Amino acid sequence: MIIIGIDPGIRRTGYGIIKSSKNNPELVDYGIVSSDSDEPVAKRIYSIFSDIKMLIDEFQPSVLSIEDIFFGKNVKSMLLLGQARGAALIAAASKNLIIYEYSPKKIKQSLTGNGNSEKHQVQFMVQNILKLSSPPSPHDASDALAAALCHFQQLKVSAL
Repeated sequence: MIIIGIDPGIRRTGYGIIKSSKNNPELVDYGIVSSDSDEPVAKRIYSIFSDIKMLIDEFQPSVLSIEDIFFGKNVKSMLLLGQARGAALIAAASKNLIIYEYSPKKIKQSLTGNGNSEKHQVQFMVQNILKLSSPPSPHDASDALAAALCHFQQLKVSAL
């Protein structure tokens, strides 16, 4: 099974792709898709949609694991985040992927055992779980890998 994890953002959307290999997670690819901040919001959202759709075409995942919306103080930022998240969800739905949504707290807890972990702690655990020589960077990509690993962990727990 191939899982694509998404950490949505209007400026940078992180993606992380893992596969299940002998019941262990194995890194396939990770990175970010960026949108040009000089472009109108509609073009930025379309860019996110198109880039994620291309990743889905290239890597053929069967599942998308995405960070759910959290509550913030800046309403405009939350709306833009929701639009970026919507672009990713529509890209996945257009390719008939199964979609799982996890709260930031659930993702952190599944990797570190603490739902209030700092980004560097999550990054450290992603590095260790995937046996990487260095921490995945930037944080958007690391968080996307964490979302994919969270779903992988949920599959292992439900199989017990």
